[in-house]
Amino acid sequence: MSADVQLDDVWIRFGDFVAAREANIHIDEGEFFSFLGPSGCGKTTLLRAVSGFLTPSQGRVLIGGKDMAGIGPNKRPTALIFQNLALFPLMKVWENIAFALEVRGIGKAERRRRADELLELIALQGQGDKQVGELSGGQRQRVAIARALAAEPDVLLLDEPLSALDLKLRQHMRTELRAIQQRVGITFIYITHDQGEALTMSDHVAVMCEGRIEQVGNGTDIYDAPDTAFVASFVGENNVFEGTVRELSNGSALVETPHGDFSARTSAHTAGTPLKAGDASMVFVRPESLRILTPVEATGTAVGNTMENRLSGEVRQRHFEGNLWHVEVGLASGARVTLTALNDGHVADLPVGGPIAIGFPERLAMALPHGRLAAE
Repeated sequence: MSADVQLDDVWIRFGDFVAAREANIHIDEGEFFSFLGPSGCGKTTLLRAVSGFLTPSQGRVLIGGKDMAGIGPNKRPTALIFQNLALFPLMKVWENIAFALEVRGIGKAERRRRADELLELIALQGQGDKQVGELSGGQRQRVAIARALAAEPDVLLLDEPLSALDLKLRQHMRTELRAIQQRVGITFIYITHDQGEALTMSDHVAVMCEGRIEQVGNGTDIYDAPDTAFVASFVGENNVFEGTVRELSNGSALVETPHGDFSARTSAHTAGTPLKAGDASMVFVRPESLRILTPVEATGTAVGNTMENRLSGEVRQRHFEGNLWHVEVGLASGARVTLTALNDGHVADLPVGGPIAIGFPERLAMALPHGRLAAE
């Protein structure tokens, strides 16, 4: 079984403090959905409202079309995996998995059969008689998932379950977790502050800031077409040029900045009032969207040149990462930007302190209303 989840104008207040506001989301049945944002943004608060551990101050939570008002966490068709996993150290692995079945009064033979089925699902066949302490961190993670699935929930809620694992194991578990979700086919709602986790695993992502949902979309939408300055600066790296909108036409803006006039795309879904001429704006350009220009490209005289935006400066630093170079460029205006380039032999020849011309096309830049950045 699986179920959809709907948050209908959900607000959660603690006295005068608003932890979540105006949450309106529909999560489809069988979807892997993530709430992404920094610590304290309200994502776990919304998860607790879905699970029943918090009651909304306003609005409704619906699971499978049914209003959950007055229904406690033990009666909801959900299961929750905590950050610390909360496995029982004195129980064997299979006993941990089958604990919910034991609470329901199901006999030992049936509990063991179901536990073995779930062990096979999480690729831990034959590990049921081990103690929890004998397992690796990734194996314990999978046992926690199996224990939650044993309760046969319609919706599985996961509160930053990979946060305690090291980097390589987290990356491995992303793949494992997504594969398990696709095999069981139930709705997963995942909480994380790690954008890599959210973009890698999720069908859709809700980015949150200070209790408010800033944008909902798939990974490509969130990364390539952010709606707000916060989303653009929180998800991935971005260079930011502040300025004033001079002109708007056909989904693009010409923005006057201290570094020159830049043309960039505008968002069709920008929260609040759309950009208009005279507005304060921010132009966002990702490091991989910046290109080192040849002398002919830098002048704009090359046939078919599509670099609408050009800058000049000097190489300040270069950082080598094997397949990539990260180059810090000091602009003539005094600002600094970062570009990322493939290790194709060109960057290695750039001397630190030497001149450099860089550019970016309009289609790879985004002009958004001036707003708060994630680093602030």
